[in-house]
Amino acid sequence: MHRETAKRTLYLQLILLLPLSLLALCIGTEPSSISDALQALLGKANNTEQLIIRDIRLPRLLLALLVGAMLASCGTACQGLFRNPLADPSLIGVSAGASMGASLCIVFAAAVFDIPVSFLLIAISAFLGGALASFLVYRLSLGDYGTSVAMMLLAGIAVSALAGAISSFSEFYSDNEQLRRISIWQMGNLSGSSSMQRWGMFALLGIVLVLLQVNAKKLNALLLGESEARHLGVNVDGLKLLVVFLVAAGLGLSVALAGIISFIGLVVPHIMRLLVGPDHRFLIINSALGGALLLLLADTLARTIVLPTELPVGVLTALLGAPFFLVLLRNKRQKIL
Repeated sequence: MHRETAKRTLYLQLILLLPLSLLALCIGTEPSSISDALQALLGKANNTEQLIIRDIRLPRLLLALLVGAMLASCGTACQGLFRNPLADPSLIGVSAGASMGASLCIVFAAAVFDIPVSFLLIAISAFLGGALASFLVYRLSLGDYGTSVAMMLLAGIAVSALAGAISSFSEFYSDNEQLRRISIWQMGNLSGSSSMQRWGMFALLGIVLVLLQVNAKKLNALLLGESEARHLGVNVDGLKLLVVFLVAAGLGLSVALAGIISFIGLVVPHIMRLLVGPDHRFLIINSALGGALLLLLADTLARTIVLPTELPVGVLTALLGAPFFLVLLRNKRQKIL
């Protein structure tokens, strides 16, 4: 039953991908028709139309699909690891760590080390910050009998608070230009990516999806409990380390390229779990597609809801995701208490 539902959900999302992508290409400050958009993609439109469609909207569309898929995949992995639909990649400190790394780079790279602050340097710093936060959380949760999920959550809260304090410290010493750059980046922004950055995200997304799909049955076993999974032959500690590393890499690069985009990693896996069930063999790929479509829709709405200006996509996802999280929390209240 779940297998057929998962297949139908997957096919439906693939069918929706083309019209939603065309919609994102057509609407904006300067609306275009579908025929004009297709002509621009084929290089047969006028220079202005090609500039808008091929050089501005298409790169943004591709980055939205890639980042959305990555965030939802990482969220699915985290919820499987913690065996809790309320789990989110930010719980293990990756988002806060990546934000800390990027903030420190923007403020201190040129002033202290006399290094030009390039986008690549910010991306590397964000990735290293997220990886460092994940490593600290993993080490703090490692005990004599392996890693504890409860300790990992508590360590994630502590590391996130520490990373947030360091980010605030860097903002305190920033000038007006640096502070504005940090603020815009932290609100989420999908514009300005290069083709090399998008290819890098595509390659990492492929690695993350393949490794998660290969370990889907192990994640299913982990849902039964750590002791049960060990009795089934699963290397639980190795699986936890792999998931934490993949989430750190995926979320770190996503934050580096697009800033802080909240709730995609929480909302999409939960919705897909309701639709296709908890089996990670079908849940991971459906969540990836769902995250891509949702972030594409959110970015399209963010570009058009307050024309002629643009609303940061991270602000919009937070506005839409926070009420969903509160409803979810209310429904789970009895289990939590």
